[in-house]
Amino acid sequence: MSVQAGIWNLDGQAVNGELLAKFSEAIAEYGPDGERTYLDGSVGMLYRPFHTTSESRLEHQPHVSATGKRITWDGRLDNRDELISQLYDDIKADRTDVAIVAAAFDRWGTDAFARLTGDWALAIWNPPKKELILARDYIGVRHLFYYSDRPRIIWCSHLAPLAFCGDQFTLCEEYIAGLFALYPDAHLTPYREIHSVPPGQFVRILKGKISIHAHWTFNPRLRIRYKTDADYEEQYRHLLRQAVRSRLRADSRILAELSGGLDSSSIVCMADDVLAREGAESPRLDTFSYCDRNEPDDDDFVYFTKVEEKRGRNGHRAELAATDDTFTLEYNTFAAAPCLAIRQGVNTARFNAIRDGDHRVILSGTGGDEFNGQALDPRVHLADLLFQLQLGELTKQLMTWSLRMRRPWIQLLAESLVLLLPKWIQIRVTSLAKTGSWLNAEFAREHRIPHRFLTAAEGSWLWPPAVRDAFQTHSSLARQMSHDRPCVQELRYPYLDQKLVEFLMGIPTDQFLRQGQHRSLMRRALVGLVPPEILSRRTKSGASRFIAVTLGENWDRLESILDAPISSTLGYIEKADFRAALVAVKNGQMSAHTLQLIRGVYLERWLGHAAAQGVISIPAPASRTLRPKLKLRGAQPIIPA
Repeated sequence: MSVQAGIWNLDGQAVNGELLAKFSEAIAEYGPDGERTYLDGSVGMLYRPFHTTSESRLEHQPHVSATGKRITWDGRLDNRDELISQLYDDIKADRTDVAIVAAAFDRWGTDAFARLTGDWALAIWNPPKKELILARDYIGVRHLFYYSDRPRIIWCSHLAPLAFCGDQFTLCEEYIAGLFALYPDAHLTPYREIHSVPPGQFVRILKGKISIHAHWTFNPRLRIRYKTDADYEEQYRHLLRQAVRSRLRADSRILAELSGGLDSSSIVCMADDVLAREGAESPRLDTFSYCDRNEPDDDDFVYFTKVEEKRGRNGHRAELAATDDTFTLEYNTFAAAPCLAIRQGVNTARFNAIRDGDHRVILSGTGGDEFNGQALDPRVHLADLLFQLQLGELTKQLMTWSLRMRRPWIQLLAESLVLLLPKWIQIRVTSLAKTGSWLNAEFAREHRIPHRFLTAAEGSWLWPPAVRDAFQTHSSLARQMSHDRPCVQELRYPYLDQKLVEFLMGIPTDQFLRQGQHRSLMRRALVGLVPPEILSRRTKSGASRFIAVTLGENWDRLESILDAPISSTLGYIEKADFRAALVAVKNGQMSAHTLQLIRGVYLERWLGHAAAQGVISIPAPASRTLRPKLKLRGAQPIIPA
């Protein structure tokens, strides 16, 4: 993905070009295809391209619109043809994505953002009005951060340059709380003063004031109803095909992740069908798969080879070694935020595949579990039937899911009833809202961490449970996208396609859950396209054994930080309980809070490394009510996140 950055000195002072140059140097690997800057008194803009389409190679950014606005755009515009037909008289000979977006903004202003379909983030400087606008797509696939210290505004598509601009920052505890609850809110960063542009919104800076506005909002009244199952299946196939086709727009080979699961396999099979029947800009689609035959429940090899057989060729494969760490405890370079590292064997094998195939685009199945119904809790469907007083269907579904889940129907009914209760009652009656005992109870209560674990809890209580669950699913994916670690390649996510997602959030839950089966619509719609063995697959590989193995192999290093963990000093965790929980996982005793626990390890390593680098200073132990706020100090040189 291309890099964009900028500085606006609100006091009218000329921009220091050296700071932009440092930004450029720090993130050059993410934008290796050149560099262009715009300097005009108090404003400076930087653009480093990462070309993935033939049109992008014709762009000149920062782009100058017909009305004189300066625009940097990092994105892929999927509805080009539609916008070109509407803006035909305005765009003339330049049909690049950024030119289309500039013409759209000149005509419609900020209303244009709702018309842009694809993955994107942009910055628009309007010289006559002295106005800066920063915006992101509806779910935040592309990143854009900003920092205001009153005399100036700094923005960048990477966090590290802002974190190391030389100013002082305060650790954001709300971010830390979100980290323990899987992902922080999408607008947060580890630093209270630095923010992420919220997905589906734009930030306007005008006359020294910052305001945030929505260009996309979740529609709780969206109802998509067809007469027959066949109609749902046809529309699903059409939208998935459209989502995959738009992401095959690339002027180089594309690498698709292929685990053998239903999501990744469907993307590869659909892409092959598009290439065979319609063609695409990309000359070839390759696949990357890995497996770990030492893991008892890892049967991915059996399934991804079925897709390879259907394709008539093998993809890039990685056989993970028994001694390979599931995660690494070291930061080779300083990271601007704590993040889970992928397994080293996977990382090395993927790097080799990308290098050998000169791939610039990677297709990912992220979002498939969530939006296709794999992650949908059957109790949400049951609660929805209860909410709508469909008692006959409720009785039928209770019996079906009772047999499928091997749970008494009365227990399932009670658990479904809980979803209709206010959150403060749910907190007291459900185990889903329980946090690990090692998490500081006052910290968890102060930041409402238990609320984040409730199913179908987000949104208005006037909405049916299924609507709240859809809203929560979108919010969760937006948080994940906003906090994913930077990648040198361009990651594309067919299951996050806006039109596909809006369709899936608007259809009845019984299209996903049927006869005790998840993903019913997807399995029905893709018959004949995806190998039947995969359509009927019920297993899912995990890496629980290797989490224990990695902790065991790194235990000596962990011991050195468990004696006096910084997270305990700051009041986030209970030291003794944290150590006991890690020992249990090391001994193979997994729990519902294992991922939380590993995130705690990564937070601890990040805090320690940041302190060693001189980026943060750790205050002396104190109670949560008396302890000082943690300050962070800018450091040089700027190091990529």
